[in-house]
Amino acid sequence: MSQVAVCPSCGNNSKIKEVNGEVVFQSIQDEELVKKISQLKNVMEKFKSKAEALEKELEAFKSNK
Repeated sequence: MSQVAVCPSCGNNSKIKEVNGEVVFQSIQDEELVKKISQLKNVMEKFKSKAEALEKELEAFKSNK
């Protein structure tokens, strides 16, 4: 997943790339931004479910002692 930030010169949302040591900002459209946000939400939801499963497993280990 590429990084998204606000471009310092134009103020629009942009993809950040580093080419030959230079940081390059590439403007993205609102549709792309919505897609990036939904990707991030999906990743966060997967992380949340894994964390909850690990917490339950930890509680099971603690209760068995």
